[in-house]
Amino acid sequence: MQKNFLTQEGYDKLQDELDYLRKEKRQEVAERLREAADGEDLIENAEYEAAKNEQAFVEGRILELEILLATAKIIKANTNSECVTIGSKVTIQEEGSSEKESFMIVGAAEANPSEGRISNESPLGSALLDGKKGDTVNVQSPDGEYAVKIMKVS
Repeated sequence: MQKNFLTQEGYDKLQDELDYLRKEKRQEVAERLREAADGEDLIENAEYEAAKNEQAFVEGRILELEILLATAKIIKANTNSECVTIGSKVTIQEEGSSEKESFMIVGAAEANPSEGRISNESPLGSALLDGKKGDTVNVQSPDGEYAVKIMKVS
């Protein structure tokens, strides 16, 4: 089974979501189902259908989180600041640009580019892996190839 790379923070966040879904959300949806089923014809009851759909979503998400957490490999902050690995914070500069960007390389389940967390499986993340400060790497993206220089690894 494939390992899912997570920081301790990401693992804890997903565990909290799983606990919430199991302990609270399941009961909320079950109550909605009971209320929707009382006194109406279930064939034409839109609220009942909506509650059944929500129940299916909640149960699917619980299963997804259980698998994700069971196969999780906790990554620690990179202590070897020489080489980019999962857990590294990397500052890059795209060729031809004066703007620098910083990212943390994380597993796909935890990726959120708007928060500066990119997946090790993304085009940029995979291109940066094993790079060192001063290296220029080529990134194969859907929009074409571009080069970035690694300015800092921590």
